[in-house]
Amino acid sequence: MNSSIQSKIITIGNSRGIRIPRTIIEQIGLEDNVELLVEGNRLIVQSISATRKGWFEQFAIMAKNKHDELVDKIPSTQWDEEEWTW
Repeated sequence: MNSSIQSKIITIGNSRGIRIPRTIIEQIGLEDNVELLVEGNRLIVQSISATRKGWFEQFAIMAKNKHDELVDKIPSTQWDEEEWTW
């Protein structure tokens, strides 16, 4: 759903800012930290994606299903057996 709302630029200390209505914040799911992008003459405000969100849970599932082992088994060498201490 595209919507357009007009707003004024206000002074905030030594900076300037805009107020974003709560309905817009809720509609697009903005949280405390956002990313600002400039494309041409447009300012894009978007949520910062949590790149690794859910990884811990996924790794736990992999371990439970024993899918967390090395794909390529590398044979040990004589040096590994005699010189290396684990």
